[in-house]
Amino acid sequence: MSVTSKSIAFTAPHYAASQAGQNILQQGGTAIEAMVAAAASISVVYPHMNSLGGDGFWLISEPGKEPIAIDASGTAAKSADLDFYSGQKMIESRGPRACLNMAGAVAGWKKALDISHSWQSALTLEQLLSTAIGQAEWGVEVTQSLQNASEKTFDDLHKLDNFEQFLIKGKSLRKGKILKLPKIAQTLKTLVKNGLDDFYHGDIAKLLAEDLSTVGSPIQLSDFNHYQAQQVTPLSLNTSAGKLYNLPAPTQGIASLIILGLFDKVQHQASTEAEFIHLLVECTKQAFIVRDAVLTDSSRLAFPLEHYLQEEKLNQLAKKVRLNKALPWPHIAKTGDTVWMGACDQEGRMVSYIQSIYWEFGSGVVLPQTGIVWNNRGTSFSLEPDHLQQLKPGLKPFHTLNPAFAELKDGRRLSYGTMGGEGQPQTQAAVFSRYVYGHQALPKAIAASRWLLGRSWGENSHNLKLEEDIPQDVIHELVTKGHEVLTVAACNELMGHAGAVVLRPDNSVAAATDPRSDGKAFAATL
Repeated sequence: MSVTSKSIAFTAPHYAASQAGQNILQQGGTAIEAMVAAAASISVVYPHMNSLGGDGFWLISEPGKEPIAIDASGTAAKSADLDFYSGQKMIESRGPRACLNMAGAVAGWKKALDISHSWQSALTLEQLLSTAIGQAEWGVEVTQSLQNASEKTFDDLHKLDNFEQFLIKGKSLRKGKILKLPKIAQTLKTLVKNGLDDFYHGDIAKLLAEDLSTVGSPIQLSDFNHYQAQQVTPLSLNTSAGKLYNLPAPTQGIASLIILGLFDKVQHQASTEAEFIHLLVECTKQAFIVRDAVLTDSSRLAFPLEHYLQEEKLNQLAKKVRLNKALPWPHIAKTGDTVWMGACDQEGRMVSYIQSIYWEFGSGVVLPQTGIVWNNRGTSFSLEPDHLQQLKPGLKPFHTLNPAFAELKDGRRLSYGTMGGEGQPQTQAAVFSRYVYGHQALPKAIAASRWLLGRSWGENSHNLKLEEDIPQDVIHELVTKGHEVLTVAACNELMGHAGAVVLRPDNSVAAATDPRSDGKAFAATL
């Protein structure tokens, strides 16, 4: 292939969102514009994982330049303090009082589009949001993932006011049925007419604030007016494979980088598949110990997170990783339901993006005038005084979200990520290691059997879950090393919805999505 050829690629965990992004790329739009189109679409077609009432994080890479990041996560409302939750031991997971964090996703779209507009002439908001509007108006087919989430949450959520928009005749959603979201369509139309800033300073902001106040949330109109997404400097780490990037606090990007930094130092020890998995799991444990001890809102950090990525620190942690013995693992896991999407446009600009409302259907609170379901990310705050995650107005809670990007030494540039809460750093490490160190093709690196330490979806547990199509001799070897193992069904959504886009030095691209999702990956040469 000629180095002057141009390629485009997009991947998302739902085929309709991926198509929305690819359509924008084919019109000559930027990777950012394609991602906004897909982000709007995914909030319609995967409403259990996404909403305009959630958060977003961006990694944006231009060829020859350092990647930049956008933190579009919400802060706690100014009235969301310990007094508001007086007498409670913890913040409710569902309902109005779980709605304490501002929604940052739409502000992130705007911030990213400002960058895109500096690159080239902009497509209109109508062009970017029209697919999502059509999907909301005409309806989308319920997938197995959406049915599973609907059934899982039905008892907790179906009686909440206005939640009927996510039901069919009062019952949980069924695969193959058509779900229409006309209020979301109207909200998107208003954004097209008034601009994305309307979400924070215009008609939509007033409607959202009014509805939140009515149901008993501490969020007020002033919280909308004062919110801004922030451009931030990504964390980075140099390894033998290349330079890796992820998001700073309050995300667990630090954990993802530590895992890969440690594995880079010990991966040569692995001579079997069991040793490969074991070493990655042990690196994960060391990374999570650091993460849980230090990660909080950026204003509360004892040291800059770069401190924990220093060579000396990683060498100290690497010495604790033993080839033949598993570290005992009692651990409290982080939950989260999310989507990751990746894009590459014809100029080689790439995006790694993640968007979430935290739990399935977030707080479960559907705001009646807009149809927006609000996130419950604020439940990650603690009500304990002096806790690392203590609730305080204006601060951000711990985030499982962390989109990843890598610039490999051979010239390849890799945008990759996954949903899956506690599993995100683990799946990122599995996919990256198989692709980079194991030299597997991108689709195989993503589809291959995976594991999960702790939990992502489901009940709390500390064991090592393995997909059952992992060979029995591998499972037996892991048990002999001291891992408490539980096998689960193969190709299991529990393991996340991974995806990746790679741009090679000759400008050819590849993209892949996870068979565990409803996704689709597109890659084309123009």
